[in-house]
Amino acid sequence: MSRPELATALRDGDVIHDHATLQAAISTIGADIGRALEGKSAVFLTIMQGGLVFAGQLATEIDAALEFDYVHATRFRGGTEGGALQWLRRPATPLAGRIVLLVDDILDEGHTLKAIRDWCLQQGAERVLLAVLCEKRHGRTVPGLSADFVGVEVPDRYVFGYGMDFHEQGRNLPAIHAL
Repeated sequence: MSRPELATALRDGDVIHDHATLQAAISTIGADIGRALEGKSAVFLTIMQGGLVFAGQLATEIDAALEFDYVHATRFRGGTEGGALQWLRRPATPLAGRIVLLVDDILDEGHTLKAIRDWCLQQGAERVLLAVLCEKRHGRTVPGLSADFVGVEVPDRYVFGYGMDFHEQGRNLPAIHAL
């Protein structure tokens, strides 16, 4: 089975948020996180793969002591419909008694974010803050889950770019597109 063409998706899709808009949103989130941490240190946990682009840029905008690690858990594996959560890598950094900042590309329905947040709390994290580049507000989010820091809202469409993939392609696009 052949992979859908990124070029076709770019031609048929719309730019939802351009690079300048995303950069401004990331700067705002970084400042907000710095204020929320109130001079305390945090474990900065990037959720791979999607959170990588956003996390790298966000980290430089936060005025706080951060210890970096990552987690890799997925429900999609290149598809568009989620299945059971697969843990590919858990963080090596001890979380007990720590503030954890979970950083991801998008809050859609939130199953993956909730599972990772709950795992961090089970590990003894004092507090878990969620930072996402974008959020879909559609009423299907897991009950009791919300992001503490959100860059931009996106429509209830298939979105890709800036960390989000189109069939494992296009994570490096400098804007968010939608089909």
